[in-house]
Amino acid sequence: MNEIEWSDFEKVELRVGTITAVDDFPEARKPAFKLTIDFGEDIGTRKSSAQITDLYDAKTLIGRQVVAVVNFPRKQIGPFMSECLVTGFAREDGAIVLISPTEAVPNGSKLM
Repeated sequence: MNEIEWSDFEKVELRVGTITAVDDFPEARKPAFKLTIDFGEDIGTRKSSAQITDLYDAKTLIGRQVVAVVNFPRKQIGPFMSECLVTGFAREDGAIVLISPTEAVPNGSKLM
């Protein structure tokens, strides 16, 4: 494992946001959703493509808080522009488990 400096970690903006909209993404190479996430007043709303269809559906995602990197450059994914990276862990079967706070926190809160 490569060690990093504390200053490297401080550069990554891991923020919490609430999913406000979920759309299918049929053009994606692997099954995915297009998410709209509210990160609060300072950051605003961002969109992300997320390959999380194995464990989640649109109904259960709306209103869920997730942790995302909000300071990566935008990334074109097919016809969609992803503006943040939603974080999760891969299970042994490849399904992604989202990272979420266990208690509600204000949108835009930074991971400390």
